[in-house]
Amino acid sequence: MSNQPVQDFAIYTEGLTRTYGEIEALVDLDLSVPYGSIFGYLGRNGAGKTTTIRLLTGLARPTRGKAWIDGHEISTNSQKSKSITGYLPQEPGLYGWMKGREFLAYIASLFTIPTNEIKHQVAKVLEITNLEEAGNRRISGYSGGMKQRLAIAQALIGNPSILILDEPTSSLDPAGRQEVLDTLAGMRGEVTVFLSSHILGDVERVCDTIAVLHEGRLVLVSGKEQLLEEYPVNAASLTLETAPPQAFLDELENSTWVERIMLSDQKLSILARHVPQGKAELLPLVVKHGVQVDKYEWVRPTLEDIFLEVSK
Repeated sequence: MSNQPVQDFAIYTEGLTRTYGEIEALVDLDLSVPYGSIFGYLGRNGAGKTTTIRLLTGLARPTRGKAWIDGHEISTNSQKSKSITGYLPQEPGLYGWMKGREFLAYIASLFTIPTNEIKHQVAKVLEITNLEEAGNRRISGYSGGMKQRLAIAQALIGNPSILILDEPTSSLDPAGRQEVLDTLAGMRGEVTVFLSSHILGDVERVCDTIAVLHEGRLVLVSGKEQLLEEYPVNAASLTLETAPPQAFLDELENSTWVERIMLSDQKLSILARHVPQGKAELLPLVVKHGVQVDKYEWVRPTLEDIFLEVSK
């Protein structure tokens, strides 16, 4: 855990634990979320992600441990922490018979926002979520992605500095997911986004810091780029101009560093059991046999590869 004070982080937890009888939903969570980051909180279903969010939003109390939002301890100053936190549940409630702008004005009226400020607030969050034109249409006519962006707009009412999202893209088609991810990416550096999800591709696309929760315990926290660089790159990919000579394939297959080779059309993939040796020997072997190569690269693992490795 960092020795920096809790005020240095948008979200900070220390030994945060929640049990239900003998069930340990969350155990000794030590977490520090930097200001302005898009923080991906990953875990399989049942890993404890929603429990964490319920604790951070004050909807549940910890069995032990503490949590701070923007330097304010949740248990002792929950109203202050709530006022600076926007929350989007997994299944947000939207009123289909209302127009988008009308719905947001209604939500704003529930806050201590002066009446003359509501119109400005609504216009601002519609712009952030790219819903200005749709704001005058009934919500029932929105696509799935538009409804989720409206739910994000709702969470942004009141100018929260921290946005906590529980599986915001889980029920969307690829187009809808992209709409939501683009909206979140546009907030980078302006709002701290805590994004809980089990959709690894979405997290890899938009998040800059990633934590992995497994069976209620935190097993990994890292910057995305550092994380992808830390794990071994164990596959080479070659795009070939022509079919490679059989002698090349035979010598490659018999090399001690090669685990397996796969040739499909003009694409050759080589799984290595010893990467440094492979990097030293592959290109000389290509030159020796006169193999014509269009593209050569060592492929780094995806976030999914790493997630499956650390959450076994």
